Amino acid sequence: MSKALDVVTFGEAMLLLVADRPGPIEDAQMFYKRTAGAETNVAIGLSRLGLKVGWASRLGDDTMGRSLLATMRAEGIDCSHVVSDPAQRTGFQFKGRVTDGSDPPVEYHRKGSAASLMQVDDIDEPWLCAARHLHATGVFPAVSANCYEVSRRTMALMRAAGKTISFDPNLRPTLWASTAHMRERINVLAAMADWIFPGLEEGRLLTGRDSPEDIAAFFRDQGATLVVIKLGADGAYYDNGVEQGYVASVPVDKVIDTVGAGDGFAAGVISAVLEGLPLVRAVQRGAWIGARAVQVLGDTEGLPTRQELEQMGDQSTI
Repeated sequence: MSKALDVVTFGEAMLLLVADRPGPIEDAQMFYKRTAGAETNVAIGLSRLGLKVGWASRLGDDTMGRSLLATMRAEGIDCSHVVSDPAQRTGFQFKGRVTDGSDPPVEYHRKGSAASLMQVDDIDEPWLCAARHLHATGVFPAVSANCYEVSRRTMALMRAAGKTISFDPNLRPTLWASTAHMRERINVLAAMADWIFPGLEEGRLLTGRDSPEDIAAFFRDQGATLVVIKLGADGAYYDNGVEQGYVASVPVDKVIDTVGAGDGFAAGVISAVLEGLPLVRAVQRGAWIGARAVQVLGDTEGLPTRQELEQMGDQSTI
């Protein structure tokens, strides 16, 4: 892409295989192929809304890696900084089906993946810092020690360049040596971000505080200019130091799959803030996209296009 990007993100994409029926994953007879990855979910969401988005990573030069790369390119994402390594393999995961709205079972196969081998030397500083904004999550730095350093370095470079950074803790306790280690490392990254989007329970674990107001105050004291706390069915709480308040959730008839809802929420808030919309409208957009995400099977099917967003019109408040 010739023009500077609006948003850049670094992270692992995995092939997602979704079971064809409820019950244990091992009982499934067929699987639907999708994409997975917190950072790439947000990248797809932002690209569909018309933002210019770049994604940096490593994939194996295998069938799964080629499939993922083709999908991301088809979404309009700049993949010029994705390395396809013939000596490595692409990570993948299985996801079960549920019918009661609970979180589905997930089985990861990512240890030793190509993305886990990404190094600080892979960062193209001019490409990164030409973008307006960096979106980071707590998933990629949990994959390996070097991925943590890549995350920390990209955030430090963008901070030094005076660009904005959003951060979704997206905690993955099983990828860390201990809860204490996870808390310490994630809080280091959170302190480097401008906009932070924790879930309520994540916020409680990271801060030791209980209420949305107190959790937001903790991150604001660490330097964040905006904290939006996801409250699930109770909506969201926001605080930018000047405005604070609650936004209601968007009702849905049936929850199909909760995975990816937080990524859709982040894409909604980021896109609206970068467009200069009022904060409450940005959070409302996030809630609307998050509600769409839980009504579909995969992680990205519910992410709207710009046309779908605009078709909501004035009634949407987004």
